[in-house]
Order: sequence, then C-alpha cells, then structure tokens
Amino acid sequence: MRLARFIKIASTFYRYGLDEFFAGRPRLRLIHGLIRLAPIPRDLSQPLPVRVRLALEALGPIFVKFGQVLSTRRDLLPADYADELARLQDKVPPFPGEEARRVVEVSLGQPLEAIYAEFNLAPVASASVAQVHYARLRQPDGTPGREVAVKVLRPGIAPVIAQDLALMATLAGLVERYLPDGKRLKPREVVAEFDRHLHDELDLMHEAGNASQLRRNFVGSDQLIVPEVYFDYCSRNVMTMEWMRGIPVSQIDALRNAGVDLKKLSRFGVEIFFTQVFRHGFFHADMHPGNIFVAPDGRYIALDFGIVGSLTETDKHYLAVNFLAFFNRDYHRVATAHIESGWVPKDTRAEELEAAVRTVCEPIFEKPLSQISFGLVLLRLFETSRRFNVEIQPQLVLLQKTLLNIEGLGRQLDPDLDLWATAKPFLVKWMNEQVGWRGLVKTIRNEAPNWASTLPALPRKINEALSANHAELLIAGYTQLMREQKRQNFLLGVIALLLLGLLFWR
Repeated sequence: MRLARFIKIASTFYRYGLDEFFAGRPRLRLIHGLIRLAPIPRDLSQPLPVRVRLALEALGPIFVKFGQVLSTRRDLLPADYADELARLQDKVPPFPGEEARRVVEVSLGQPLEAIYAEFNLAPVASASVAQVHYARLRQPDGTPGREVAVKVLRPGIAPVIAQDLALMATLAGLVERYLPDGKRLKPREVVAEFDRHLHDELDLMHEAGNASQLRRNFVGSDQLIVPEVYFDYCSRNVMTMEWMRGIPVSQIDALRNAGVDLKKLSRFGVEIFFTQVFRHGFFHADMHPGNIFVAPDGRYIALDFGIVGSLTETDKHYLAVNFLAFFNRDYHRVATAHIESGWVPKDTRAEELEAAVRTVCEPIFEKPLSQISFGLVLLRLFETSRRFNVEIQPQLVLLQKTLLNIEGLGRQLDPDLDLWATAKPFLVKWMNEQVGWRGLVKTIRNEAPNWASTLPALPRKINEALSANHAELLIAGYTQLMREQKRQNFLLGVIALLLLGLLFWR
C-alpha cells in the first residue's frame, strides 16, 4: 500500500515538473537530467509555485491540508510560494450518509433515532477529515427539540493519515539532507507540527473543548456568537453543537442587502481578535471566511474550532511591545524586545538587529497608517529575525496567519478600515495593566496564595538548612531566607503605602 502511494507521489512529482528543485544542485543534477529525458509529455508552462499547489491538490486532501499549514510559515518560505499555497481549498466529496449513521451509532452507543428526532443523511458541508449533518435532538417526550449540527469524522481516515504522514516524514528527511536550504527550512519540524495539528483535528472532543472555552470567553458578547456544544452527544468521532443560521461573511452583497453595517462589522472583527489575544490569551486560529457567518443581528458567528492558539503573558508582552514600538518607529525597542524574549541569542548586538529591523520596516511607513498591515509587520519581523537565528514560536506563527485573515476580511468589508486606530486602545490598556500600580496589585493578588503556603513552612526549612552538615545547603538556605525577607519587606512597604494613600484620600 505504501509503495503504491509512493509511486503516486513520484508520478505527480514528475507530472508537474517539481524536479526543477534539483536544477543547479550539484548532488542532484544527474537525477534532474535523467528525469528530463523521460518520453512522457508534461506541461511546464505554469510558474513553479503554481505547479507546487497543483501537485498538492492532485495528491489529495491530506497534502492539501499540509500545504495550507505550510502557507502560514512565511518565516521559512518565499512569499510567492506562501501566497500560492494559501489558495489551496480543502474540498473533497462527501462520504455516504449511511456511513455517517454507523459512525454516530457506534460512537454514541445508541440507535440514531434514539438521539435525534431528525437527522439529514445528506451532509451540508464536507472536508477532508469530517463532514457536517443537520439534525434535531429528541426531547424526553419524543418530540423534535433543538436544531443541531452533527460533525462526523470520516471513516477510515486515521490509517490514511498515518500513511501519508510517514511518507511526508521520509520526503522531509530527503529535503533536509540534499537541498542546500534543507536545514534552514526545517522540513522535519514542519511535518511534526502538521502531525500535531492533524491529530488534534482527529479528536472531536478536542474541538468541542475549544468551542466550549471560546463560548465561555464571549458569553453575553454583542460582537461574537459561539455555538453551544452538547457534550452528552459528543465523542472522539462525533460532535453535536447548536445549529447556527447566518450569512457567510464572504457574501458582501447579501450582507448589504440584509442591512448589516459593514463598517461596524469590520471593526468588530479586529476588536474580537485583539480581545482574544490580549484579554483571553486564547484565540480561534482558523478564521478564514468559510468559518465565519454573520447573524441577523449583525454579530459574527464562529465555526470550526479544530485549530486554536494559546498565548502566555510573555507572548502577549512581546506582541504589545513590538507593535507599540513599531508604530512609534522605535526600532531599538523592537530589537531589545527580541533579545529579552530569549528567542535571539544573548550575544546578539542590539544595534545590528535594530539596523536590520529599520531596513525592512521603514519602507512600510511610506503608506498611510490606515493601510499598514499588522500581519505584514509581524511577517517582516519574522523575516528579519531569521537572519539572527531566531526560533519563531508556533503560537506566533498561528497568530500571524490569523491576523492576516482578519485584516483581509476587515478590509474586504470596509476598505477604509484603520486597524491601528482600532487596535491601539487594546495594546495601550494591556500595557497599562502590566506596569504601574495596576500591575503591582495584580501581581500581589496572583502571588498571595503562594505566600500563604510558603511563609508557614519557612521555620522548618530554616531549621533543616541550619542542621545540615553541607555548607552548600546552608548557604542556599540563607540565600533563600534573605530573598524571602526582601520580598516580605517589599510587600509590607507596598501595603503601608497603600494604607497611607487610602487615609489621605479619605
């Protein structure tokens, strides 16, 4: 089976002329020459990036999804390849409805009719990993209840994915070994990253958890609706969630005819994104137009939660500092933020990185501020960082991809959208919350539980340190005591200042 698949890949490789990657490579020039002597005709009139996209489409849905993931790695790929791969569409024929019935019944352990009063065997949407059916839950009295969308994993997809991933890993090893840029492109790491994403999508309970978290984050929102998940009717292979009605966000004329305020909608998209990033640290990372609808009341509807991103406080600080510094043209601060994050080697000279950032980013300001792309800013920073051996974190790559989607969507709805004017209040507010007295109070509140458990144990730890025969342990205990004493003195001083402030304020 694997041999047949490998032959299919090799023939597709030849058909679309991808052997051109071997041209000019001393170790592979002979192979390229032999392939060109083959008598089978082929059309090589299209540019190479286009042929790469067509080859991935010919190899099937798993390779299409790989190309989609690869398109986000603009820190690794040339722009023309990334742009072309971003055009890949995950469209495959649906599997029969009776197979969906069997998957649901086996996964949920009940006959289909016992769970759903109505279940449409014809799917409403189909993709490489799963397809979606319209249904209605059965109420206790047997009557039809809530309308739901039932996502069903494609039967037999796991072994197909395992086979294609094994072949991708083999090809990645060959690329890394034989192509001059192989090691820089990190093909095996990219395949491993794709493997993780794909296996997350293969567990629909993972997606259900993501949807539930996002819904909880936006409960009561006047900007975004997230469908409710019915966990009683979910498993690894089946996910049941609230049915949502709306207009696809890509249908601009339909939105306009429905009376939707497109300028307001475009601003909502940016605000939703920055709320997820800087307030929640948890964001929907697959927000292309196919996954977004607009409700009759003008709110966004989010769908498909297989891919999400999470950000630490360090990540958020990195982003806020870099965005604010960039738009203030403070390139030295951009450089030092990279070094402080630890993603640039510590021996990197800030002045050299500053000069590189200035060279790449300064031309962007030739455009009006309202036309500057946040996604492009991040992309330029990633490209510059590559020269300094920066390890770009996967969550930031996901964020950059999502930001490009949001920007494209926002400016499709409103060409005059000023992303900076919309985003700056979020960045400034977040920075204000991290520094000054607000940040201090937040830190004290977060650390107080740790102090409550640490302070009572201090006498015992000191006694253990004093009774030890090893000088190193004694020194360590003394150092810890002094450090803890300084923290407590600082805390007492802060509390005293706060109390005095309250007294004078009264």
